[in-house]
Amino acid sequence: MKRTLYLLLIGFLVIIASSCSKKENEFESAKAKVKNERKDRFLGNYNREFNDLHDLHLTAALQNGVQPIALRSDTIILQDSLLRLPDDLELFKLYDLTHSIPFLVPSAAKLLTDISINFRDSLYRKDLPLYKLNVTSVTRTEEDLSKLVKRNMNASDNSAHRYGTTFDVSWKRFDKIDSDTINTLSQDQLKLILAQVLFDLKSQERCYIKHERNQACFHITVR
Repeated sequence: MKRTLYLLLIGFLVIIASSCSKKENEFESAKAKVKNERKDRFLGNYNREFNDLHDLHLTAALQNGVQPIALRSDTIILQDSLLRLPDDLELFKLYDLTHSIPFLVPSAAKLLTDISINFRDSLYRKDLPLYKLNVTSVTRTEEDLSKLVKRNMNASDNSAHRYGTTFDVSWKRFDKIDSDTINTLSQDQLKLILAQVLFDLKSQERCYIKHERNQACFHITVR
């Protein structure tokens, strides 16, 4: 009788252990699912999700870019390695490039185009009014950089912008495509949509991104 009770007790404990193990596995699976879901969409923390440091940008720039350009006139020497960006498209606009020139290596130019197209498509799918992005900084020559460093003490003299791989997209300035459309979006709404586009491309390991608060831009380097 005692043996029978003992065996029943052992069996009961095995069932409990099995049940606990199953629940633990289900819990871990649920945690992994939540973690993956978080990776699949941007949840609004700009500083956490877009915090790739300068060293990462610089390493990628050195691997994928051209040699630093001394003078603006020297771009003609690199015409086979750099693409000139148009000043104004429906996809994006070059905004007030006082300290940089509109040239990028082909992979960076494609990245900028993809960002712009994906941003437009995202607005279109949501049936929202269309806006174009503003690119506020592109490639800086040594001449541009020396002037910028004198003007802005926070500017780096070893910037990733020197290599044709890096550009800044404003999260504050967006140009409405159809000015006659009554519906408008706020800066915060547009920034969030842009961030989701950037988050997707960053998750695909196509770029490094830093959320710049003082400069009101996303600092982006192609990988």
